[in-house]
Amino acid sequence: MDRRQKTIISPFNEELKLKGFKAYTADSNPAPALVYSRKDFYKICLLSGKSFVSYADRSFNIDGCSLFFGTPHIPYSWDVLSENQTGYACLFTESFLKGHDRSESLQESPFFKIGGSPIFNLDQTQRDTLAAVFQKMIAEQDSDYAFKDDLIRTYIQLIIHEALKMQPSSNIIKPRNAHTRITSLFFELLERQFPVESANQPLQLKTAQDYANRLSIHVNHLNRAVKDVTGKPTTSHIADRIISEAKALLLHTDWPVSDIAFSLGFDYPTYFNNYFKRLTGVTPSAARLATA
Repeated sequence: MDRRQKTIISPFNEELKLKGFKAYTADSNPAPALVYSRKDFYKICLLSGKSFVSYADRSFNIDGCSLFFGTPHIPYSWDVLSENQTGYACLFTESFLKGHDRSESLQESPFFKIGGSPIFNLDQTQRDTLAAVFQKMIAEQDSDYAFKDDLIRTYIQLIIHEALKMQPSSNIIKPRNAHTRITSLFFELLERQFPVESANQPLQLKTAQDYANRLSIHVNHLNRAVKDVTGKPTTSHIADRIISEAKALLLHTDWPVSDIAFSLGFDYPTYFNNYFKRLTGVTPSAARLATA
């Protein structure tokens, strides 16, 4: 089993694959933990209890009520520390949530993108408000209402908007123009390269020129758009994402450093070691030991 696939879910895999959505009551006590492939589903959890969450290269200690956003593009694991953990969860595909909507990818959401904010601490009022929404989703999915999928999408969006209200205004997505559209396409293409699942399938896109070629635009046009929207060069975003994935592979797998290097597009481990140390200040081996 892939060591990076350790997330707990309720045993509804077949139904989930068929419908693209499932909401359920999350209770750590009555059933053993199950695993699912993080390649398939987004996840939103409303939970009460003590937990330790590993999310990409970050870790979170949770004590109390929390709202968690999980994406299939970022490895994470959830370890329950309290005797009883209660709450609600829903799993869904991007195609289910978007329906016929052609809006930007969920990967651009401040909750689901790399470096985003996946966990929110809640007070009791916030918890009760969101619990009521989850309860409606659970009841609605078993109803005979002809438009229940549309209603469930509305409930998911309501949860997302409640979380957006907790976000600093600077993290809210800005209105789109030509540069933001190009930047959004770049980030969507960047995230499609991850997560790395096999050392035998290295990254195909490694440079700004590679991304520009795939987007059928001049590399200078791509660089201007990304720099205008984010304030950082295209190469910086690519490097940040490669380093984030490298840290996740070092933390969540037992792959040799040489395999990690090859999977991230480096022809020689020495090139990867120098690259990683230049951007992080430590070697990959030292980084792995620090998280052991």
